[in-house]
Formats: sequence, C-alpha cells, structure tokens
Amino acid sequence: MSSRLRRLGTAAAAVTAAALVLAGCASGGAPASSGAAGAPDPDAEIVVGSQNEPTNLDQIFGGSSGVTEVFTGNVYEGLFKITDDATVEPLLAAETEVSDDGLVYTFTLQDDATFHSGDPVDAEAVKYSLERFVSEESIAARKRQLSVIDHVDVVDDKTVAVTLTQPSISFTYNLGYVWIVNPAAGDLTANEDGSGPYQLADYRKGDSITLEVSEDYWGEAPKNGGVVYQYYADPTALNNALLTGAVDLVTSQSNPDSLAEFEAAGFQIIEGTSTTKELLAFNDRIAPFDDVQVRKAVYSAIDREKLLDAIWDGRGQLIGSMVPPSEPWYIDLADNNPYDVELAEELLAEAGYADGFTFTLDTPDSGVHSTVAEFVKSELAKVGITVEINVITDDEWYQKVYTDKNFEATLQGHVNDRDINFYGNPDFYWGYDNADVQTWLADSEKASSTDEQTELVKKANQQISDDAASVWLYLNPQLRVAAEGVSGVPENGLNSLFYVYGIEKAAS
Repeated sequence: MSSRLRRLGTAAAAVTAAALVLAGCASGGAPASSGAAGAPDPDAEIVVGSQNEPTNLDQIFGGSSGVTEVFTGNVYEGLFKITDDATVEPLLAAETEVSDDGLVYTFTLQDDATFHSGDPVDAEAVKYSLERFVSEESIAARKRQLSVIDHVDVVDDKTVAVTLTQPSISFTYNLGYVWIVNPAAGDLTANEDGSGPYQLADYRKGDSITLEVSEDYWGEAPKNGGVVYQYYADPTALNNALLTGAVDLVTSQSNPDSLAEFEAAGFQIIEGTSTTKELLAFNDRIAPFDDVQVRKAVYSAIDREKLLDAIWDGRGQLIGSMVPPSEPWYIDLADNNPYDVELAEELLAEAGYADGFTFTLDTPDSGVHSTVAEFVKSELAKVGITVEINVITDDEWYQKVYTDKNFEATLQGHVNDRDINFYGNPDFYWGYDNADVQTWLADSEKASSTDEQTELVKKANQQISDDAASVWLYLNPQLRVAAEGVSGVPENGLNSLFYVYGIEKAAS
C-alpha cells in the first residue's frame, strides 16, 4: 500500500460502500442512490439529523459515541483509519516499522499534514496525543487496551517511536480511534484543532454542530461544502425534520414504524451492520448481582425476542454475549441463557431469592432506554423481582454509573467494536471479575497470529455468556434514512464512525 495514502479512496470508499436500499432498489453492491435528481453539487451543505449529541467535544473526557460520530475521521485523524468494513489503513502514519520482538513501532508521518491552526502534525504532537490518551485523567473507552504503551520517543520532527510493555496484535487497530491533537490547542471540550478535512465552525450545545471544509487540508477534499449536525431529543421531531426537508439524512433510525412512511415518500432506507448492543448491565460487585445464579435468572426471565420485535419490528438480532457477528470471535450464543420463566424461578430459589427482590434500574433518558426499562420491569415482575426505574440524563449516567459506579443495574447501548475487552477489566463500571477471562483476553493481545487471538477471545466470549456477566438484550440494526438526491452515505455502524466527506447532494 502506498505510504502516501492521504485519503486514498477513503471518500470513495464511503461512496461505494455497499448499501441495502429497501425502497425499491436491488440489494448489494451499490451505494445509496441519488434517485432522479441532478448531478452532485460539490458546494452543497449536508444537514445530518441525529439524536446522538456529544456530551462534550473531547474523546478522553467521556464525549460519548456522539463525539466519535462527528469528529473521528472528519475533524480529527489518527495514525490509522478504521474503514467501514473494519480494516485498518494508514492515515497520518505514512510508514510503519515494527521491531522483530513486536515491542517498538516506528511511525513516519505524512510530510505536509497540518492542524487547522496551521501548526504541523509532527512527532511531538503524536507523543502528546498518545500520552494524553492513556493519562490518569483520561476516561477514553480504549485507554486500557492502549495502556500497553510504555513510552513514546521523538526521533525527529516526522518520526516517532512507540515502545510497548508487551506485544499487542491489535495495536494499530486501536490506534485508529486515537485522535492526534495539537498540544497548543488548550481545552478541547468545546473547541478543536485537528488535521481532518473539516474544522469546527459553530458549536451550540443542545442544538447543533457545524463543520466547514478545511481549505488547507493536506489530503483529498470532501465531496460536499460542509456539514451541519442538527440534534433532536425526540425521534418524532427528528423524523418530521427529515420529512419536511430540514435535514438531508438521519444517522440512525430508532423507530421502524416510520420506515413505511419514508419509503412511500421516496426516501432511501439504508440497512447495514451494527456494533451497538443494548445491555442490561449489572453491578456485579454487589448483591444480589454478585451471584451468577441471580444474573442467569434475570436473563432467563426476559423474553428478548418479544422485546426485539417490539422495538425493532423484526430487525436487529438476538445475541448472547458482547460479540456481534461482524467480529472474528463471534459464537452464536443467543440461546445460552434461554427465555424460560420456570428456569428463572428455579435459579432464584437456588440463590435464596424464592420471594424475589427489589432493585433500582438507572435508565438514561435518551433513545429507547425508557421503553426497554418498562419492558424489563414487566418481565421481571413475573418472577417476583421488583424494578424501580430511575430515569437520568446521559450526563448524570456518566457520573453516577460510569465514573462513580454508584448503581445496582443500568441500561446502556454499547456501540464500540471489539469491546469484549471491557469484561477483562474488573475496574470497568459493571465490575465483572473473572481471572480466566482476564488471562485469555490479555494473552489474546500477545498472540502470534490472528488464529491464536481468535481462539482465546472465543474462550472469553463463551465464559462471559456462561456467567451472564450482563444481559445482552439485542444487537441493534443499523438503519439510516436519506432524502432523494443524497448519495455516499456510509452503510455500516461500526462504533458510531460516520465519515461524512464522501456524502454528496444533488443540485436542486
């Protein structure tokens, strides 16, 4: 592969990503159609409707999946890029050399890459960014996986050497999610200084984020004239915005009941693969959820197929662990903890809870979580378990659940790909602690081949399911809806990545 990758078809990759268009278009092979509209307008502004607003604009301070959706690959770039089909391509790293023992990675940076402020993307910036990502103050999702970084050395302005404490077969993959930021940028929670094809033009918390094309971008220019992310708390308001032309597309459709209306109106329905898992996560540190029998009882008391049909009208998929089918270590474990009310009652009795118990379910007020919470409450009532629902904001969830771990059980949509590793971290918010799982996952990173890695992760996959470490309620479908004349919409929902530089809109 050329060391001068620049944007080597990354825009084209987004344009040509195979999209299943349900509205009267043959499946496979072609991107979302631009319909009968005219030629694309390179100066057109794309308005994206979303319910996934970032909690702040800095990935290391819990910016949520919303900040990945807007900024990763669009405003900030990494040394590598994760493509729509989960492969790794060089980006800011023009060349990579790895020592024979797998412990030293030497990266040669792109010659002419600059930050939006005009400062060069140099080795000092890479050193600063990597050290910042794994720092004590960081709560970035992949911090633990990248804590294999022992130290970072500046070789010269355009060369940086990263030394690891142990080999890591997923190191370059994980680097694809680490933003290279300008050390001189200061506070990034409401500002930015990245090297991507767009720069931040306007940020209105609770309303919108506007990106303008970076005229001095070092790589291939975007195929549009800028992007506005317009945020909606209510899915009905989001749908109305699309129907009335206030937005050009939605990144994720959460109400399948609306699809027929969009199809009838000539919109494109694009269905791809998702990595978003809806979880009922226990605090495994505390009673009664420190008992595997109780966790398995809760699992078997919930009719997940009924829930999936109610939420997604037959779309999506039941899964039995944290691993979706798109990952190499997937095992079909959907029936490992089967829906069986009698079994649930037996397990509760064996654990000493024949009369049930009461717990509080901290429920984010975003998305479908409140609806799912009511369903879970109704299901568990059948086996004598009382659920007290406590609805909290996303900001409150990050503090109470993720940071303080002050909860009994919670609901959350986990979007990250390859996030089974969270179950190898007993300090993660759900507190699952299994020494075998920790060993298998740690050893999988030191594996000498992908086959060896896969077998080890599959062992961990099976064990977390056997332990009912959480209840994996279902895997979301990935549904995007776009207006006629819009093309190049990314198909898949890999960890909320949403590269907008390949999206085009026909001239009106």
